[in-house]
Amino acid sequence: MLHILARLALGVVLVGAGISHFTNAESFLAQVPPWLPAPDAVVAISGVIEVILGVALLAAPRRFQPPLGWVVAAFFVVIFPGNVSQFVSGTPGFGLDSDAARFIRLLFQPILVVWALWCTSAWTTWRRIRRDRRTSQQGIPNGSA
Repeated sequence: MLHILARLALGVVLVGAGISHFTNAESFLAQVPPWLPAPDAVVAISGVIEVILGVALLAAPRRFQPPLGWVVAAFFVVIFPGNVSQFVSGTPGFGLDSDAARFIRLLFQPILVVWALWCTSAWTTWRRIRRDRRTSQQGIPNGSA
């Protein structure tokens, strides 16, 4: 039950964050690294992706949740350079107007990755599949290892 609540909460967070890309774009522009072209497009595209991922977390059938968890985790990894860029450049945004606040925010990105993998059972499903493959390669019937 806790997995379900955590998945739904993450879905709501992503939908809310995605929508805020359009209602508070200035804050998101602070995270776009200067080496990326078309910062407005980056903010809009990442907002659309967040909404799609959030809705998927809210509505995906159980069998699609583990692969979805890997996609959401990968998304959090892909956007991490934006958080690093905001920290390095010292650009304020989202009320992060100190180096300490921007640094603390960096620490939350791994938590989001773990949250996505845990609440979708992505990590445990991957481990089970690996274990089942190993046991089948060794000729051990499933469930007896």
